[in-house]
This record gives sequence, C-alpha cells and structure tokens, in this order.
Amino acid sequence: MGITAVKIRIMPTSPETELENIKEIVKSLVEKKGGKNCKFEEEPIAFGLKAIIAFFAWPEELELETLETELKNIEDVSSIQVIDMRRAFG
Repeated sequence: MGITAVKIRIMPTSPETELENIKEIVKSLVEKKGGKNCKFEEEPIAFGLKAIIAFFAWPEELELETLETELKNIEDVSSIQVIDMRRAFG
C-alpha cells in the first residue's frame, strides 16, 4: 500500500482562539489514527482570523473520513476542509 500526502484547512471559531492548542490536538489525532510527519502553517483569512493548514502523510489503506469527523469535533474549530490529497512517492 502507498502513502498519500494530505493538506487540510482548519478554521478556528474566532480570531482569539489559541491556535497552538488546536495544533497539538490535531497532531495527536493524526498520529493516533496512523498519520505521520504532521506540519502546520497559518494562513491569514480576514480581520485577524487565521486558518491552520495541516500537512501530513496518511496510509492509503486507511479511511480519512474518521479523522475528518474527529477534527470537526475539536473545541474551537468551526470547520475543516481537505484542500489537497495526492499519492506520495519516495
């Protein structure tokens, strides 16, 4: 089986939301479900609101939907969106 490279946009509920806490929870969930190499970027949206962009390697044989459901249920997260998913080589 292969590995997929996944990129997910995580939107916090407000500009005051502590992004570092969300990042720690996301990294923990990704690794618990079988993902690896979780990295983050912050993307400015508007009026001080920043989205978290999570990048990680995901085993192709595992469903991503269960992880998506758990990410949506994180406190202070308003929405998530898979913005890129492709087979990784190497």
